[in-house]
Amino acid sequence: MNISNKYNSFDEATVIASLKQGDMNAFEAIYNEYWPRLYGYVFNRLKNKEIAEEIIQEVFYSLWMKHTTIELTGALSSYLFAAVKYQIFNYIKSDQVRRTYASYFSLQTGKMSDNSNEEHIAASDLRDAVEKEISRLPEKCQQVFRMSRMEHLSVRDIATTLNISHKTVENHLTKALRQLRMVFGQY
Repeated sequence: MNISNKYNSFDEATVIASLKQGDMNAFEAIYNEYWPRLYGYVFNRLKNKEIAEEIIQEVFYSLWMKHTTIELTGALSSYLFAAVKYQIFNYIKSDQVRRTYASYFSLQTGKMSDNSNEEHIAASDLRDAVEKEISRLPEKCQQVFRMSRMEHLSVRDIATTLNISHKTVENHLTKALRQLRMVFGQY
């Protein structure tokens, strides 16, 4: 049977069985079948095209990574919509943390501009000391730390950019933060 005709009727059980065996055409059939509905679901909640696409891609990436071990107790659509809902909740939670941090940071920045010259110099000296301490880290550790804290990239984005594992990125960040905490613990 021609593979393009194999999934035209989208028999869910057949497609899932093929997916479990690593059939990329089965994955594409699932992607083509559910992407528009999942995208509409996410976009209607977040009203952001890029974020909606990123969330959907993350769900499909996860589906492919788990394709050999996935065990569905219900319909595939239920699984995918639950995964999307979970990703939306994670996005909203992390967005709230980012907004809180940004608000706090802007308040702190505003306070710094109102401070005396001595405090401004002390803050500048601290920034210089932190930069000096970062430069003492191993090169790859520095690079990961700067990408994370200064370019605000996610662990996944850093791993992809540097072509290293997520765990390696996390280890570099842990090492950098441990070193900075040890040196600047009094602050």
